[in-house]
Amino acid sequence: MTSRPPLVEMTGIAKSYPGVRALDGVDFTLQAGEVHVLFGENGAGKSTLISILAGVTTPTEGVVRIDGEAKHFHTVNDARAAGIGAVFQEFSLVPTMTVAENIFLGQEPRKMGLVQRRRMYAEAHVLFTGLGFPIDVRRSVISLSRAEQQMVEIAKALHQQARILILDEPTASLTERETQKLFEFIDRAKGRGVGIVYISHRIQEFKAIADRITVLRDGRLIGTISAENLSEKALVEMMTGRKIDEIYPHIARSPQPEPVLTIRGLKAWGVDGVDIDVRRGEVLGVAGLVGSGKSRTFRAVMGLLPTADGTVTLMGRDKTGAATPEMMQSGVFFLPSDRKEEGLLLGASARANIALSILDRRDTRNALGLVSPAALRRQSSEIGRKVDLSEAFLERGTSELSGGNQQKILFGKSFGRDYDVYIFDEPTVGVDMGTRAALYRIIKSIAEAGKAVVVISSDLPEAMHLAHRLIVFRNGRISAELEGEAIQEQAVLGAFFDQERKSA
Repeated sequence: MTSRPPLVEMTGIAKSYPGVRALDGVDFTLQAGEVHVLFGENGAGKSTLISILAGVTTPTEGVVRIDGEAKHFHTVNDARAAGIGAVFQEFSLVPTMTVAENIFLGQEPRKMGLVQRRRMYAEAHVLFTGLGFPIDVRRSVISLSRAEQQMVEIAKALHQQARILILDEPTASLTERETQKLFEFIDRAKGRGVGIVYISHRIQEFKAIADRITVLRDGRLIGTISAENLSEKALVEMMTGRKIDEIYPHIARSPQPEPVLTIRGLKAWGVDGVDIDVRRGEVLGVAGLVGSGKSRTFRAVMGLLPTADGTVTLMGRDKTGAATPEMMQSGVFFLPSDRKEEGLLLGASARANIALSILDRRDTRNALGLVSPAALRRQSSEIGRKVDLSEAFLERGTSELSGGNQQKILFGKSFGRDYDVYIFDEPTVGVDMGTRAALYRIIKSIAEAGKAVVVISSDLPEAMHLAHRLIVFRNGRISAELEGEAIQEQAVLGAFFDQERKSA
């Protein structure tokens, strides 16, 4: 009796571009009913590998086999015909069409040349019911949340009989509840024999869904391990070639006794009476599950959410309900969690995005008080060097850059002026470990320069490793405040589910 071949077998895959070897002899297999995670830094070759499997890119060398049969995909349609469906970070839905119309686009049921709309909606409803995602299939896609749009993309792939499903950073914009729904779907898909290639930077997700993990670095295969033997430290070392202690820097602490930012009894949407002191010379970590109120608190402080009650005081001055420009002019920098929607102009260059943060500086103007293009270029280049963005990257369109480089632009804006308080909301979302290490060094330099730093993060290791003092949110309130050696994983996790505030 012979064993069945893997659902997917990629052997010796290489891809070369002029002057660049994006992939160099990579082997990858996927079994039916398996979740196989692809893990690596930005530029490691993950996107190139899945693009080859999805028919977007053709390999320079190597063989792709589906069920043991060699395949040569020249187009995405070739890959779809072989049962491969891909859900990339940038969706391919038509926003003005309904959910059902998107599912059946190009495959509408017809009778005598006319689209059978009633049948189309009925079949789409059955499809989503079977997937465990109740959704009104008559709604237009533009009215859906990002999580719902993601499920539509997945349903569309499965409707096209996908036996191999590629999910690229599927939880990057999902809440905790939406993520759990996605994981439940993945479990059901596995049970039906669907093989899933899962790309993510979130190590904490791997134990919940992964069967195997393959690590790529600089276009090469570093190794494949079982999720049962998952060690975060080992995985990070495989990915970066550095130990985890080299990722999170030691940040010297010299807190000032008087808070620079004081929050008392703050109430806003999803925030129920919060007291916080933010001091110079230390990193205040803010942890909690998605929807706990940790981000909303500081968005209310920044004037991005209306304040219902309480006070916000900055360096002794009342700033309750102040607008965002006033807070920034008063010395508070805020890095939003969604760089694409709130942080960056994607259609502009990296240099232009950085330049916007320094337009009002005196050193960018000439003797007549007008903006000097030469000075603006000089100062933006200097900031680029601080965040490790070369001149070539500065000239490129922001939308063309990787998530890590986009986040570096966002960090570059913090050097636009000398702020007193720096609030970083999800500072490394969608960013690989190598870029994280670079961003953490920036946070270290800011804190050690005597500034007040707030790091809001859903990534628990990040919040714990960077914080001198850590507050934990639950249901709009602070459930724990920990300091120094008291910042332990069990204490933090306990506070995620314990409403009563505890200090240590």
